[in-house]
Amino acid sequence: MNDIARKPIPPGIRWVGGITAVILVAQVGFNQPLQTSAAPQGMLSFQLATTGEGAAAIVASWGESVWAQASLWSGFLFAALYTILLILLTNHLLVDRPGVRERKTGRWVRGLFVVAGLSHVVEYAVLLANLDAPSDRLSLSATLLALANYTALLVGLAGLVVIRAARRHPLSPSGA
Repeated sequence: MNDIARKPIPPGIRWVGGITAVILVAQVGFNQPLQTSAAPQGMLSFQLATTGEGAAAIVASWGESVWAQASLWSGFLFAALYTILLILLTNHLLVDRPGVRERKTGRWVRGLFVVAGLSHVVEYAVLLANLDAPSDRLSLSATLLALANYTALLVGLAGLVVIRAARRHPLSPSGA
């Protein structure tokens, strides 16, 4: 049995994880009516539109839908929750990793998660503005922020794997 299985997940992480999962399910639900021929992936298509013309076509295909607003506004809460969740998880995974390299990697990983959350918030603010008056500047900015967000998340998650793989067993076995 590995050390993760022996280390219970603290209730705070479980609560934040559960609430984050509920908001994620809501966002998936909000995205369903946003999937149109102009936006086959719904909000993701809008995030990655890159041009004002493409964004305008997507917004026009959504009409006066409240789902885009609901998706974007709930995205602010989702960004805060997943950032907190990932930082708590990182801290939890570092409990039995006192090495200098693990601690340094942990700081970088937490920083990447903060960058992901902040870029998500700014991206959604830009997308809200782009709903009203789509432009090339806003569309490209939103795309670049989305790419920064996804990159920071992926590299941060890879960093968590590195932290856990740095030492196969905890320094002191639990219960010993």
